[in-house]
Amino acid sequence: MKVRDITAALEAFAPLSIQEGWDNSGLCIGNPEDEVHGVLLGFDCTPELIDEAVARGCDMVVTHHPLIFRGLKRIQGGDPVSDAVIKAVRAGVAVYAAHTTADKVIAGVSGAMARRLGLQDIALMEDEGGFGLGAVGTLPQPMNGEEAVAYVKEKFGLQVVRTSCPVARVEKVAVCGGSGSSEIDAARATGAQLYISGDISYHHFFTPEGFMVMDIGHFESEVDIVEILSKVISEKIPTFAVRISDNLGRSNPVRYY
Repeated sequence: MKVRDITAALEAFAPLSIQEGWDNSGLCIGNPEDEVHGVLLGFDCTPELIDEAVARGCDMVVTHHPLIFRGLKRIQGGDPVSDAVIKAVRAGVAVYAAHTTADKVIAGVSGAMARRLGLQDIALMEDEGGFGLGAVGTLPQPMNGEEAVAYVKEKFGLQVVRTSCPVARVEKVAVCGGSGSSEIDAARATGAQLYISGDISYHHFFTPEGFMVMDIGHFESEVDIVEILSKVISEKIPTFAVRISDNLGRSNPVRYY
């Protein structure tokens, strides 16, 4: 098996051509012709994930977030990105990310959020010819804002969420994984009464009557994509060794006290 075989499977699911202009999805480290004996899936490409890949005999890592997001001026070690790059290169571990590519397919990040909530009639929130950010759908039954908060916490297994003032009725819900403040207007345009995302800033919690926003956390809104990407590879190459990090559930860098 070669690196290009793994990337081909991933890009059939989430083409590189649809990524946002500021993104850095794709093969970050490695040669497409390199041999691969095992793939380890994680959420962020950390030094610890590279160590785990080496320990488990995997010579390719696939994550949601890109290891190199902005240009690096130096790689000297002592910070998480540099350390991960050095470890990967030294160990011969290829590194690939499916970031906004996986955000913009309905079977990806936002679609997973919608399915976790049991939404019906799921569609892209912003349809750009079959691809686009976010998803929208209707709840199995209408509920008030407080009930919606409890419902979301239950479905995502959350202890806490950040929310604007609950509304009287929620029937249509828009979702967008990751940092979703910039998509609030698009969510409102769908007619949704509730918008769920992560990294929502303070001023965006001042919402108009009949519309509420809910921040469930960046990691929490996107982590399901790791299992999805694992299945994508396994279904395309069923006899190949594909593993999910044993530390996935503990890899969220945000701690709640």
